Amino acid sequence: MKGWGTVVDANFVTWALLAIIALSLYQGVRRGASGSVKRLAFFLGEAALTVLAVALAAVAASELSPILQSWLGERSLSRPSPDSSGWSQFFYTATTGLRDLPLLRFAALFLIVYALVRLIVGWAARALLPKMREPASYGSPSGGLVSRTAGGALGAALGAGRALLVTAALFAYCALFSQGPLTDYIQQSGLYREVAAQIIRPAAGSVLEERLPVFAQAMSGELDQLWQKRYDVIDAELPDDIVQAALAVTKERDDDRAKARALYDWVGTRIAYDHDKVRAYEDLGEWREQNPETTFATRKGVCIDYARLYASMARAAGLDVRVVTGLGYDGRGGYGPHAWNEVYLNEEQNWIPLDSTWANAGDWFNPPGFADTHIRQGGATG
Repeated sequence: MKGWGTVVDANFVTWALLAIIALSLYQGVRRGASGSVKRLAFFLGEAALTVLAVALAAVAASELSPILQSWLGERSLSRPSPDSSGWSQFFYTATTGLRDLPLLRFAALFLIVYALVRLIVGWAARALLPKMREPASYGSPSGGLVSRTAGGALGAALGAGRALLVTAALFAYCALFSQGPLTDYIQQSGLYREVAAQIIRPAAGSVLEERLPVFAQAMSGELDQLWQKRYDVIDAELPDDIVQAALAVTKERDDDRAKARALYDWVGTRIAYDHDKVRAYEDLGEWREQNPETTFATRKGVCIDYARLYASMARAAGLDVRVVTGLGYDGRGGYGPHAWNEVYLNEEQNWIPLDSTWANAGDWFNPPGFADTHIRQGGATG
């Protein structure tokens, strides 16, 4: 496809963009020059206000984010019990998520500041300019032939602006979801391709096409972490048998590393991998959720069960621990869903990884190259 002469095709996106322009042109003819000028001015004012609000929100969110993180870090946020109210569990998850996840914190602050700016500016505009309101879209034709012709031209310009905004949104979608269900179809539109190539891409540079997918992927990872924090609530209650076992295993260990290692050895050798549970999930789509107490009692589980039991026992022994989810090397050149732990060693002031599920296949207590076989995908609790 070369130039603007061959942009019209049978693609729905093409016709939708053309329909936006045509409808705006029709409205411009009906409103006449005066009404179209007001409509165009209103559109441009709204666009300018949006840009201003976005800029202010971005700056404010950047400045407020470390302040909010520090403030939340000073608060005592204890895990609610598993039988606590839904509001208590939501509050804990939300506040710890805002404390620990920088992109989530920035996004929340951005949306709040953006909404406040729009609200304040809108209120000020209504107070200072009480007669200024968005002109009606429909009505009887206004003015004579010259007025309606000029109104049609202005309406077409307004429609082009609206179509440009829609194209920018589609461009952002294609950048975010390069393998999405509609991406190929959108990109088959000749009009979309021309507008994207001639206007959107030069104007946006690498922001939409390169940086937006990276930001979205990072945000997705943080949302995964937020989702995984549910284990902090679900497994907050430590049954007596798990507590007593953890204390017995670590009673002669003096430091965090020794305690963490003893628990790794215990979980790794006492729990058997539940192949039946894996087959039920792979063949029947049946997922058998189990808590640490079930894993402790049955001595069977899969990787997430190992990790949750280890986390419960480590907390019972006074350790700070995380459940991490991501991908684990399958030994055949590929990776599959996996879960493991990270534990904080106060003496060393460092988080170290460990994988009790793989304990029977080698020493996976903070070995060199752990990250080569374990790919974190954002899920981490604790």
